[in-house]
Amino acid sequence: MCSYTPAGVCSQQIFFDLDGGVVKHVRFIGGCPGNLQGISRLVEGMDAAEVIQRLEGIQCGGKPTSCPDQFAKALKQALATEQN
Repeated sequence: MCSYTPAGVCSQQIFFDLDGGVVKHVRFIGGCPGNLQGISRLVEGMDAAEVIQRLEGIQCGGKPTSCPDQFAKALKQALATEQN
C-alpha cells in the first residue's frame, strides 16, 4: 500500500496500490467525498502512466494544484520508487 500526503488541497492523505504499474484500491482521506470517490473508481484498473497523463496539471479554483493533480504526483513518486 502506497501512501502520499498531498499539499495545497483539501484532501489530507491518499492511499493506493500499484500492481505491475496498474492502479488499485485508491482511497482519499478528506476532500470532496463524491468527486474523490468518482476519481478513485474511474482510475481503478488503469495504467498509472495513463492516469498521470490525464490528471497531471488539473487546477482547483485559483489553486495551482488539485486533488487529481496531487494523485498524479503520488503516482509518479510511487513509480519512481518501484523502479529503483
